[in-house]
Amino acid sequence: MNRDNDKGKVLIGRTLVWVLIQFVLLLLIIARLYYLQVYQADQFSTMADENRISTRLLIPPRGVIVDRHQKVLAGNRQNFQAMIVAEQTASVQETLDRFKKIMPLSEAEEERIKKDLKKYRRFVPIKIKDGLSWDDVSKVLLASPEMPGIIIDDGLSRYYPFGRQTAHVLGYVSSVSENDMKKDNDPLLGIPGFKIGKDGIEKQFEKKLRGAGGNLKLEVNALGRVMKEIERVDGTAGENLQLSIDTRLQQKAYELYGEESGAAVLMDVNSGEILAFVSTPSYDSNDFAQGVGGDFFRTLLNDEKSPLMNKAVAGLYSPGSTFKMVVALAALEAGIITKDSKVFCSGKTQLGNHLFHCWKKSGHGALNVVEALQHSCDIFFYDVAQKLGIEKIAAMARRFGLGLPTGIEAGGEKSGLIPDKKWRLERFGEPWQTGETLIAGIGQGYILTTPLQLAVMTARLVNGGREIRPTFVRPDAEQLKNIRRISVNKNYLEIVKEGMCAVVNRPGGTAFASQFNYNGKRMCGKTGTTQVRRISMKERQSGIVKQEDLPWKYRNHALFVGYAPQDNPKYAVAVLVEHGGGGSAVAAPIGSKLLLEALKLDEEGK
Repeated sequence: MNRDNDKGKVLIGRTLVWVLIQFVLLLLIIARLYYLQVYQADQFSTMADENRISTRLLIPPRGVIVDRHQKVLAGNRQNFQAMIVAEQTASVQETLDRFKKIMPLSEAEEERIKKDLKKYRRFVPIKIKDGLSWDDVSKVLLASPEMPGIIIDDGLSRYYPFGRQTAHVLGYVSSVSENDMKKDNDPLLGIPGFKIGKDGIEKQFEKKLRGAGGNLKLEVNALGRVMKEIERVDGTAGENLQLSIDTRLQQKAYELYGEESGAAVLMDVNSGEILAFVSTPSYDSNDFAQGVGGDFFRTLLNDEKSPLMNKAVAGLYSPGSTFKMVVALAALEAGIITKDSKVFCSGKTQLGNHLFHCWKKSGHGALNVVEALQHSCDIFFYDVAQKLGIEKIAAMARRFGLGLPTGIEAGGEKSGLIPDKKWRLERFGEPWQTGETLIAGIGQGYILTTPLQLAVMTARLVNGGREIRPTFVRPDAEQLKNIRRISVNKNYLEIVKEGMCAVVNRPGGTAFASQFNYNGKRMCGKTGTTQVRRISMKERQSGIVKQEDLPWKYRNHALFVGYAPQDNPKYAVAVLVEHGGGGSAVAAPIGSKLLLEALKLDEEGK
């Protein structure tokens, strides 16, 4: 009996201990729940919202680019895109295969889709194809039951109304690369399909044109699928940008080139504003905005006329006889010549054992500086250059903007080259040779310039020596007021201008055939022709091969620089035609027609 009582007591004791343990555990649970629900309520509420709410960035409309008369050069238009959401289809590949039966995809597009599918989560819409027409959209929507995961998105895409005609001014927008994301931490760059400026004005003013992204709050389920929209905060649209370009002159310049390759720049000589800026052949900015494949891009790269190169700022060419104004100014300033000094041209001159030839085999006879510019006499400038020396020629060239970057907002600009003794020694380890000075005197040899630099040189020559800078953005009154003056005698500038006017308006001038008289307004200028191959003595004796009989790449470059009107210059132009033959025959007519068009628009008051 006692034994049973002892067992009962032990059992009761154990039961009490177990109950006590459970009670303590219950108190701990209650305390923990109280702690979580009361003291940490705010924190867990926030975490719950984060699980329930998905925040996405909204792409702002890109800023519009307009010309000086508010004509749209780069804008945005409605864009329909076919997208795929991987989580909504059992087989992405089967869906894509069905889509391709309606709308073909290039290899490049398929490759991009595969990369994006690996890069982004399955619920993120991935672009398949954009730029769809209404007919395309209808076809996709009709077939959508058989293509799970395919959706149509309505957004904005960049559009360039003038395509090829403005490509080298505006550049283009294109998809963000990994390298872009390393340089710029803006979250917008991480959005699938987002595009940024890759060249030209689009690239140089990217931050201004891009704007700031907005936010979209969405309620999502555990899988991340969107259930409903909670809140939308629109971003800030990119700023609009007005350029100095006149679309009518831009179109005219492009059309004047036809099938020729080259570049032309038309600018205001007093403000530096660029009115026309073309490089031909060109490409269509819209192609790049929509995305180009490798084969298309390689075709452009392999084109011998280099449509992707902005020849106006990145093409380096010997200026030829358009450089003679610089040599004339340096000689006048140094006292080597006066306006009346004459040099006799017999068609050739000798330095040591080497003969230097004038373009006119029979020679020009005795000429002063105005006549030498008019007839573009090489012997005159050989003689003057030899007496001057390369250092004085180089110094004057740099004063007028040659061999130096202009700072234009186009990007990719090259500085060119104005050689001197120091450069020669550093580059080749050898001293400068006198024969090289003679060659520099006619703008050839080592001298390299861009068409834009030649336009700047011309503007500074004819605006009284004001050191204008070329720009696509119209300067304000304060900027115009602070333009410095080049240290050069204005009388010497007038002598050079007289020579340029003789080139166009006096019989025998190399551009006489391109003259015009528009209500009493005339133009002045200077032609240039530069060799791209060496003419041997044997060829000179047997007869120089005609330009039209040579392969295109061996023909001379043709150049022309000019200004108008003659009495009160307003416009300066530089024209380069690659392998065009002669400046008189090919480049001068283009420059003449472009200046005439500018004067006509002025007279019309537009």
